[in-house]
Amino acid sequence: MKTMIIDVAVIGGGPAGLAAALGASESGVKNVAVFERSNEAGGILRQCIHPGFGLSYFSEELTGPEYSERFLKKVWKTPVRVFTSSMVLSINSDSSLSVVSRTEGFIRVKYKALIIATGCRERTRGAIQIPGDRPSGILTAGLAQWFINMEGRKIGHHVVILGSGDIGLIMARRLILEGMLVKGVYEINPWSAGLNRNIIQCLYDYDIPLYLKKTVINIHGKKRISGVTVCDVDENQNPVKGTEEKISCDTLLLSVGLIPENELLTGANIPLNKKTGGAEVNQRYQTIRKNIFVCGNALMVEDLVDRVTVHGLEAGRQAARFITGDMELMETECFIVPGETVHAVMPQRLTGKVNNLNVSFRILRPVRTGILQLVTDKGRIIGEQKISNAFPGEMQNVNFEKLDMSRASNLLRLNLVERDG
Repeated sequence: MKTMIIDVAVIGGGPAGLAAALGASESGVKNVAVFERSNEAGGILRQCIHPGFGLSYFSEELTGPEYSERFLKKVWKTPVRVFTSSMVLSINSDSSLSVVSRTEGFIRVKYKALIIATGCRERTRGAIQIPGDRPSGILTAGLAQWFINMEGRKIGHHVVILGSGDIGLIMARRLILEGMLVKGVYEINPWSAGLNRNIIQCLYDYDIPLYLKKTVINIHGKKRISGVTVCDVDENQNPVKGTEEKISCDTLLLSVGLIPENELLTGANIPLNKKTGGAEVNQRYQTIRKNIFVCGNALMVEDLVDRVTVHGLEAGRQAARFITGDMELMETECFIVPGETVHAVMPQRLTGKVNNLNVSFRILRPVRTGILQLVTDKGRIIGEQKISNAFPGEMQNVNFEKLDMSRASNLLRLNLVERDG
């Protein structure tokens, strides 16, 4: 078995992994390597041919492949090595990886710091338990995107989309442009799970109806799907009897959420957060194994690749600080948990001294105006920020400045208190 010694190893060659590698390299680490299981780096962006990427990071609108290529060019100007067709099988207890590579064979990779940027995967029909047979014509939105954009296949003629996640909204428009008929997008919640701009640009601009508080309760067809039954749901998302409606279609697209890829984390005994589905980390993207960092959608599913890039760059910088000994290794820490109106929060831990703190979080319901507060278990407020026009389908990012950590406790709650006006 071949052994490779790396300072910073990165698992995943998508936007988060490439950004992490770049962040580590630009921080002075000479020996950085990325391991990507696909035959090309770039991640999911390669199949996202629509515009809308790079507005904040590059200050211009790019397609997914354009964003990916531009970032790859940044990486190629550094000493970073990118190994494609190289799949990491396990994270071992001795700070090594077991990797199988088309070009290198089976190798053992020893690292000083590891960054996990394995992205996320789509929820499937099995995850939401729709009854019925198993005919062809049922696809996740991302798989449909691959078939159409990368392989040039036509997936059907009359389409129903279940779930209003961003990929589903974008694919609704794409299907129309490919000459298919989208009969509607059905969402079980009383609000869309996607960005507001995608609702407008992908549905309203193409007269595609969005049905809220409705879901698919049955699938019809044997060899090929012939239709679905939809119905209203109550406040507990249970079907309402008497509201059933059968809709004929030959294709059902599922856009019902994304899940962080975390099999390698569980194999390494790194705890996962029940709300985010990703690893629990501190403000440095650091797990309980101090030389292992996590970033991107493997940590918490983001809406915008620009934000994934920012988090990846910072994770790479923090990994570089760790191996150069520039990071305080104080053991004192406190925990952050979701509080009022908040569904999930990242980071989940604060370690050592904290002055400014960037928090990413998702909320449970729309909030017009409110105050975001970091509150101790005794009710003391150690930081707060105003927030407005927040929606469950959009990741929120807030920076707390000049935190009064002298008044902090072992447990902090992130509360969003609604205000009138």
